[in-house]
Amino acid sequence: MAAGIFVVLMSALLLALAAWLTRDTGQRDIYEISTRETVTGLQPQALVRYRGVDIGKVDTIGFDRKTTGNVLIRLEVDSAAPITSDTFATLSFQGVTGLAFVQLDDSGKQAVRLVPNDDAPPRIPLRPGFLAKLQDKGEKILEQVEQATARINQVLADPNQKRLAAALDNVGQAAASVSQLSTSMTALLDAQFGPTRVNIPAFVKTADAALASLRGTSDAAKTAVTEIGKTAQRLNAKDGPVDRLAEGAEGLAHAADSFNAATLPRINRVTEDSSRAVRQLSRAVTGISDNPQALIFGSGPAQPGPGESGFSAPGASR
Repeated sequence: MAAGIFVVLMSALLLALAAWLTRDTGQRDIYEISTRETVTGLQPQALVRYRGVDIGKVDTIGFDRKTTGNVLIRLEVDSAAPITSDTFATLSFQGVTGLAFVQLDDSGKQAVRLVPNDDAPPRIPLRPGFLAKLQDKGEKILEQVEQATARINQVLADPNQKRLAAALDNVGQAAASVSQLSTSMTALLDAQFGPTRVNIPAFVKTADAALASLRGTSDAAKTAVTEIGKTAQRLNAKDGPVDRLAEGAEGLAHAADSFNAATLPRINRVTEDSSRAVRQLSRAVTGISDNPQALIFGSGPAQPGPGESGFSAPGASR
């Protein structure tokens, strides 16, 4: 009797302490959010924050009777919070837990403060969060990545590769021509201005032919360099294949971060719950296997413990 009275008193004290700790000490105003966006992860009693400061909680979540298909979220917000007509709400997530909360913010413009009315609470618009924007733009990002890949494949197609190889061959031929010209000029100087013979007219004709060859070689080299420059400009141009490939890679990296931050913790929780259910089912099957009659007759009365009538210590003599 004394132990029972002590347990009842302690339970009552704990309940009273919990009620005292969770009481609302300030005045709260009612606001509503009506949206067609999904509110996955948001639950009643979730936090409401204004620029990171806790100002209230989510009261209820249901459906909007005024607008078919909309979700209606009712908020209890501290009356001291600066809620104006410029205030908007977004859904944010807490770390790796995946629990959502309502984040309130504004654009910083001068606006009229909303007047609370419990009978017809003012409504705050809900803007799409990061995950919603990423989901909406995911297809566009994939399309841009596909387009960038197609353009890169087009640039590196067989005809363009042949042109690039031809340009490199022209450069090599130009270098070989310059080397041959240098050798010819050396031989010409030795032949025309050597100690045995000096023939100015033949030297002039040979020099003209060498200059013409050099001019043709220079034109070929300029053409090859121009082709290479145009190809490099097409690759590195703004909104070109390289830029689009970088944007697509960045979008995929953001998607992976969002998956690790929000979706993966939920999968872990579901896996833990499934493991717990399997262990409970295994214990139940083991109990039935040890005592099949329990399905018909039940588990039977519990064995008397120490201090109860009929108790006998294990190993005691009878």
